[in-house]
Amino acid sequence: MTPNLHLWLIPLLPLIGSAINGLFGRRFPRRTVAAVALAFCGAAFAMALWVAIQFSSVTVPHVEFLATWIRAGNFQADFAFYLDQLSLVMLLVVTGVGFLIHIYSVGYMSEEGGFYRFFSYLNLFMFFMLTLVLANNYLLMFIGWEGVGLASYLLIGFFFLRDSAAAAGKKAFIVNRIGDFGFLIALFLLIKHFGSLNFEQLFKSISVLPAETTEAGLLTSIGLLLMVGAAGKSAQIPLYVWLPDAMEGPTPVSALIHAATMVTAGVYMVARSHVIFDRAPTALMVVAIIGTLTALFAATIGVAQTDIKKVLAYSTISQLGYMFMACGVAAYSAGIFHLVTHAFFKGLLFLAAGSVIHAVGGEQDMRHMGGLRTKIPWTFWTMTMATFAISGFPPFAGFFSKDAILWRAYSGPYGSWVYWVIGLFTAFLTAFYMFRLWFLTFFGNYRGAAEELHGHAEHAGHGAHLGREEHGHGGIHESPPIMLAPLVILAVLSVVGGWIGWPTVLGGSNYFDKFLEPALHVTAPGASAGELSESAQTQATEHSEQGAKEVVFTTISVVAAGLGLLLAWLLYYRRPELPQRIADRLDGLYHAVVNKYYVDEFYAAVFVKPLVEGSSRILWHGVDQGLIDSSINSSADGAREFSDAVRHMQSGNLRSYAGWIAAGAAVVIAYMTWMGTR
Repeated sequence: MTPNLHLWLIPLLPLIGSAINGLFGRRFPRRTVAAVALAFCGAAFAMALWVAIQFSSVTVPHVEFLATWIRAGNFQADFAFYLDQLSLVMLLVVTGVGFLIHIYSVGYMSEEGGFYRFFSYLNLFMFFMLTLVLANNYLLMFIGWEGVGLASYLLIGFFFLRDSAAAAGKKAFIVNRIGDFGFLIALFLLIKHFGSLNFEQLFKSISVLPAETTEAGLLTSIGLLLMVGAAGKSAQIPLYVWLPDAMEGPTPVSALIHAATMVTAGVYMVARSHVIFDRAPTALMVVAIIGTLTALFAATIGVAQTDIKKVLAYSTISQLGYMFMACGVAAYSAGIFHLVTHAFFKGLLFLAAGSVIHAVGGEQDMRHMGGLRTKIPWTFWTMTMATFAISGFPPFAGFFSKDAILWRAYSGPYGSWVYWVIGLFTAFLTAFYMFRLWFLTFFGNYRGAAEELHGHAEHAGHGAHLGREEHGHGGIHESPPIMLAPLVILAVLSVVGGWIGWPTVLGGSNYFDKFLEPALHVTAPGASAGELSESAQTQATEHSEQGAKEVVFTTISVVAAGLGLLLAWLLYYRRPELPQRIADRLDGLYHAVVNKYYVDEFYAAVFVKPLVEGSSRILWHGVDQGLIDSSINSSADGAREFSDAVRHMQSGNLRSYAGWIAAGAAVVIAYMTWMGTR
């Protein structure tokens, strides 16, 4: 039996840091602000490590009850925290990677206005994210879910004097509300039919139900609604459009929120709800289809982007699609495994991109970079590690997690060769656009004009709140040690972080899969083959005669990554004139990809513009002016006429006043007489 782990301290610590900097940070020197933010975030990470040590040998979930939150009839929602293998993995990722990004941010944001405000928001985000992953029930999870949305809005729009940043923050907030609506409806259905949102009680009730294999029923509806919420938070089709625009926020925000933590909340929620999805094969298939299509769709857009952060943004959407593909074929541990490795290499890619932007004075267009590998060697080598990791080359971390997803997408009970083929082609595209970024940024000759290194602040012209991306720094230079240290640590993790999931077929023991097995197994007795859990799938695969076939599939995926590297080398290093020729020949298709298939324009024409104009016409002209203003104006006219009549009563004539007094007295006497005769 585990001792009291004091889980409540882990989210509370960054909340205290946020409150101190938010309330008093304006008076603090920057060094004190940074010390407060790092101290409380670092303490949360230290607590998470201590909890991991205490929990490492326990298979029973640990629950810490704090207080009864809501009680209505038979329904009760507690303020309690829940720790099992799944939430422990998320806890370590959020606090560990979050702490490294906090350290990096001290150097990156050192010259920005609103320094205390930035770290207050960053700590606030950590509080809500930790609440989300430690929640004991869906309602508390939803509080964290909404909280990270709020923190994301504040951080994306941090440079609020820039219209594009303010618009991006609003776009993220509104699109997420669409997904959250689906999440809320799912919670209402759970309350109505099961009377609880507590994970243990709820899953115990659901685990005895049969799978809805013949028709879509209650669990299918709940699963689909949960997926709507996950699609909003984790940027899946059709709600992915907010994440690329979110690159308007400072680069550390992109690394923390839009690569390593917040956008993976949807994946975590689906994995946490696996008992529901295991009994709703239709909902599971929808998850797999959306994830697969998103992975491919975003990868094709990433091929043609020229902004270094936009490439990484679409890469994030694509990699999240891989995670949903894994969850959709019930390979939950493979999806969480990729979530972990992705936090390492994508967090590193964003931070390294920030180091590149820092080095070249704010430039983000890769066409104006080049030849930087000798000028910023630490950034080059760390970003190289991340590029090989995301491309899926062994023995880097991404190879093991991506290979696990591709194999189980083909071989699992819910798998299909279609998922595998699309996933394999996406892996090829991933390697191509990432090495395209690598060659354009670090190889060849520097293509930016010298004066561009000095002129961005003047060009921006918005003052101190615009961010380092907009400021000149006087020449290409390496980042300071406080920014490089997190890069080095994440680079090491991008290499060795996947070894914990080394597959059995390649001589490993897949410790990660075995560790997550207690949290992701199916609890229904006598589950059919179609209901096999992640752990059962793993055992079936490992003890089957398909080991040699898995090795072949693994080899094919590595070859696909190699072909992507080779094509990028040919087009952007060996024959740099070819891409423009190809673009000219493709013409319409190329412009469609460059313009992201005009999805934003389509949404604006079909949804945004009619909604804005309709609300303006109905609410402003109809309700506000036609109803409210006319009612108020009529009331005002009546009040004016009445007051005018009363005003004429004030004649100043003594006899007139005496008459009014007599009339009033007569009314009072008549009333009293009438009351006395009743």
